Amino acid sequence: MSNDGVNKGRRRFLLGATSALGAVGVVGVAVPFVASWNPSAKARAAGAPVRADISKLQPGQQMTIEWRGKPVWVIYRTPEMIANLDKLNDQVADPQSAVPQQPGYISGVLRSIKPEYAVMIGICTHLGCSPTYRPEIAPADLGDDWLGGFFCPCHGSRFDLSGRVYKGVPAPVNLEIPPYKYEADGTIVIGVDQENA
Repeated sequence: MSNDGVNKGRRRFLLGATSALGAVGVVGVAVPFVASWNPSAKARAAGAPVRADISKLQPGQQMTIEWRGKPVWVIYRTPEMIANLDKLNDQVADPQSAVPQQPGYISGVLRSIKPEYAVMIGICTHLGCSPTYRPEIAPADLGDDWLGGFFCPCHGSRFDLSGRVYKGVPAPVNLEIPPYKYEADGTIVIGVDQENA
């Protein structure tokens, strides 16, 4: 075969144009593919911190905030509720919250930044049921020694108003405390550590 009459300039142009078009095609396919590895806007929003106005919460009341698909409870504890917590130290499995079910800046009996506000994830540490808020003292179904707290109807686990688990129940550890901070007196932010605020 002879190369007589072949336009080498035209051949180089066609080869260059085809290579450039192929490179554009590869980039056009790669960009959406790589972009698909990034979390969606919905996924980013699901992990984002959540702000809640707790200024209208009355003493003794509970409110639920959704964070990362989990219920987070905020309970406005009365002075009586706070005083009763020390009375339960011999009945709960981890009275000083030594097991790390809370951020490092949360410790002790109250398990909270501010004594009057308890903040915890409302999922039982046994099998993931949601306990019910039972603030009343000595109801007939929970006994004379009940000083308020949370009762899990699935398997009978009990927690006090700090989320500390009672001894001898199926739940192995206290309710989890999420990272949180106070942005103002009446605003709480779930999902951001107080230390890093």
